[in-house]
Amino acid sequence: MKPLKMVDLELEQRFLGPAIEKGIFEVLRHTQFIRGPEVAKFAQALSDYLSPPGEKVHVIPCANGTDALQLALMALGIGPGDEVIVPAFTYVSTAEVARLLGVGVRWVDVSPSHFNLLPEALEAAYTPRVKAIVPVHLFGQAAPMEPILEFARQKGLYVVEDVAQALGASYYTPQGPRKLGTLGDIGCTSFFPSKNLGCYGDGGAVFTRNAELAEKITRIANHGQSTLYEFVDIGVNSRLDSLQAAILLAKLPYLDEMNARRRAAGDYYDARLKHLSDLITPERVSWGDHIFHQYTLRVQRGQRDALRAHLQAAHIPAMVYYPRPLHLQPAYQSPEYPAGSFPNAEKLAGEVLSLPMHPFLQEEQLDYITTAIEHFFG
Repeated sequence: MKPLKMVDLELEQRFLGPAIEKGIFEVLRHTQFIRGPEVAKFAQALSDYLSPPGEKVHVIPCANGTDALQLALMALGIGPGDEVIVPAFTYVSTAEVARLLGVGVRWVDVSPSHFNLLPEALEAAYTPRVKAIVPVHLFGQAAPMEPILEFARQKGLYVVEDVAQALGASYYTPQGPRKLGTLGDIGCTSFFPSKNLGCYGDGGAVFTRNAELAEKITRIANHGQSTLYEFVDIGVNSRLDSLQAAILLAKLPYLDEMNARRRAAGDYYDARLKHLSDLITPERVSWGDHIFHQYTLRVQRGQRDALRAHLQAAHIPAMVYYPRPLHLQPAYQSPEYPAGSFPNAEKLAGEVLSLPMHPFLQEEQLDYITTAIEHFFG
């Protein structure tokens, strides 16, 4: 059996290698490494993929997913004195960009079963200084967007979706499924190599249905320029380079197939592990699909670290995403949010364990992983 990895980019390269190499060699041939034609082609291709019938989703590529979040807040005019609402259980980027811009963070708790922001917690987090909600579609599954959007409408807030772990997943609306990242005012994603759609370096993108907002984001990402040497906004330098765009162009047509393979692996894990009383398998919510950026279990009765050690002894990688909620991280601690403020987030930090997840997991590997877990629980 091939050695197990959390994400196996070597197998992906074997599957998609010829198409990726063709795109790379074309960039090497024309040498337009910055703002080459591949960047615009990828932006259009991703726009076509994300846009529902009769609508256009504008896509602005940028340097990474953290930049995408910063560009979103800057374009919405959110700055010092303002606040944003962020889930306490997520990766740091979501809060980091706010604090870098001098924006306050209002934390909210998350669901213990689907790990996403709890809409019923929004009212308690709201203050007149709040300008936006930043829901994170964690681990590949949709946050409950309808109540989040309704709360935002009532309070006059922006909604900035962090879809870095869920690009390609859909939300089920009465009008039909919509891709995550296209429901709020702005969507932000990352193309870090381990993502469901990843490049071979850093990359990201911002999406919006608002054409004027798209123009502003485009300017801000290019030093605030409207035309060459005409600076109308305070901007940054955040670009997706041509080589990474070529790689993403080659991979995008396979995104749905790769996500389907991840779902099949998730189904296998569910079927083999759901009978174990000390494990809680990931909830599948009714309002959207799950594309399993991570397959994340909850391990109860204080056994998480022992199970992880057991798996590592069997050469099975397993990761903890995330070992400490953000309101308890040293850089973000404040007297307003002491330990115990968000019990679900704090409990999850002590229980979550993510198993290997990528599109190329074989049944032999899945059997080996799940058998090892069954043995641990006797």
